[in-house]
Amino acid sequence: MITVTPGMRRLCASVLGMEAIVVGLFTPVAINTQGVEPAVAATVGLGLALLCVLVIGLLRRPFAYIVGSLIQLLAIASGFMVPTMFLLGVIFAALWITAIFVARRVEGVTSR
Repeated sequence: MITVTPGMRRLCASVLGMEAIVVGLFTPVAINTQGVEPAVAATVGLGLALLCVLVIGLLRRPFAYIVGSLIQLLAIASGFMVPTMFLLGVIFAALWITAIFVARRVEGVTSR
């Protein structure tokens, strides 16, 4: 079971907030540079952005971190539409993992 700490919640919310902006901007890039159908691009880009925002509100619950991890996989998979998203998805996944481990480590040290 995941123990949710306030620092972990703050760091993960920051990562998801930045990611929501990036995946939201995926939509016009996919349409204008990659020729993706507007409906598909909007569903993927804006859907992921909305999911990021929804999960930010749920970060008090442990299952939200699992959903957040799935968002990272979906962001990487969006690279099949816009190849740059492979790199950006990996960067955000690394930030997500780092946010979880750093917050737990720092809060573990300060609680002693």
